[in-house]
Amino acid sequence: MAIERIVIVGGGTAGWMAAAALSRLRAGRPVDITLIESEEIGTVGVGEATIPPFVDFNRLLEIDEREMMACVQGSFKLGIQFVNWGRLGDSYIHPFGNYGYEIDGISFHHVWHKYKMAGDNRPIQVFNMETMAAHFGRFARTEDYQREDLPPVNYAYHIDAGRYARFLRQYAERRGVVRREGKVADVALHGETGHVASVTMDDGAVLPGDLFIDCSGFRGLLIEQALKTGYEDWSNYLPCDRAVALPCLREDGSGPLPYTRATAHSAGWQWQVPLQHRNGNGHVYCSSFMESDEALDILVRNIAGKPAAEPNFLRFVTGRRKKFWNKNVVALGLSAGFMEPLESTSIHLINTGITKLISLLSLDGITQVQEDAFNRLTGKEYARIRDFLILHYKSTTRNDSDFWNHCRTMAVPDSLTEKIDLFRHNGQIFREDDELFTETSWAAVMMGQGIAMGGHNVMADGLREPSTRREFDAIEQSIQYVVRNMPMHGDYLRQYCPAAA
Repeated sequence: MAIERIVIVGGGTAGWMAAAALSRLRAGRPVDITLIESEEIGTVGVGEATIPPFVDFNRLLEIDEREMMACVQGSFKLGIQFVNWGRLGDSYIHPFGNYGYEIDGISFHHVWHKYKMAGDNRPIQVFNMETMAAHFGRFARTEDYQREDLPPVNYAYHIDAGRYARFLRQYAERRGVVRREGKVADVALHGETGHVASVTMDDGAVLPGDLFIDCSGFRGLLIEQALKTGYEDWSNYLPCDRAVALPCLREDGSGPLPYTRATAHSAGWQWQVPLQHRNGNGHVYCSSFMESDEALDILVRNIAGKPAAEPNFLRFVTGRRKKFWNKNVVALGLSAGFMEPLESTSIHLINTGITKLISLLSLDGITQVQEDAFNRLTGKEYARIRDFLILHYKSTTRNDSDFWNHCRTMAVPDSLTEKIDLFRHNGQIFREDDELFTETSWAAVMMGQGIAMGGHNVMADGLREPSTRREFDAIEQSIQYVVRNMPMHGDYLRQYCPAAA
């Protein structure tokens, strides 16, 4: 059956990202797109930090970066700083760009290790543009200095998720998406196919559809409540199951940092996401090791200013739906699954879910092969991200609480054990299935949390000298030059995309 009517159930970041992207279909074919949301149902709205593919999503929609950033009170993000993860007092940055670049086909961290063993004491961080700019609180975009001989700047955004959803609503409605206010009271299934045939609103109106996008949040109104898809629980690997979110004003007069901060506490961790006029904060924790009152107290004592709202307590079970696309329902965002925002992957998974849907979608109808491919590819993506998040908990030497003792000694997937063992042996990192996280990402977290390279690629020892040494040194010098000439992040925001007070 041809797809002529697409119904998106739920607004928020997921719903309006889907609506904005799918609205582009209407330029080529008359498809009715309706989004249902209720002002009475709040959104989680804590996913304020993004990663670089999100920049590409906005470019695909031809969104003006300055306009969007000013509207959402956004700031730029060069990576994530992790505090107290390997040991109390430790700190490192997981940057968006690479350490150096491949030299004669050999990954840079192997070349760095070769020189380290020969007595070069420079930390690998000085060979990464984003780390050094973040360290000094500076920012610029690659196009600002327009020199092909200088390394690029890889970045993402910190955004107010609620403002971003409203921004995309305007974008989508201008392109023909119809918003319907109200709640879904009932879901009707087709008697023969089991597909969702229609949803009934609380005012009695019936909205039929051919394809439904479930953006209804944790409850999964269509994917779970109507279709009974099932859920794969990963809490044995990622035991945190609670969070409390609390935005605050910044009262110290400092400009926003160009990075997200994740600070580990006794039974979880705290996020700090700096926007232009406030910080987004939250404390993710494990209820088996900490009560909610203690979690809130720790958060309040460790924020940078006066709370700007009431605390928002969240409960979740880490994991994923057994199917992301089931019959004629595709789940996006929290309806599809949840992994804590430790590496800012929540909005990214919405983004890639939309991208895969658009790539696979045929308006001539839904086939089993489309559904199977979407589920297989999305399942692999979730599993790879899951392993990367587990790495942060597993690769710790902390023994100051029962929570960290549990994490340090817990069983982990074989796929992660293999990655750690290979890196420990000779620094090798294999990216599988075009996974999100790069060699630098894995190396940054492992080295940042105390997993040392036991050796390096043997081919690094055969590199030509002294030309390799000159190239190696030039990488650091180029980064120093660019960072010295970057403005402070706050100054850049005031000049490029200032938000209204």
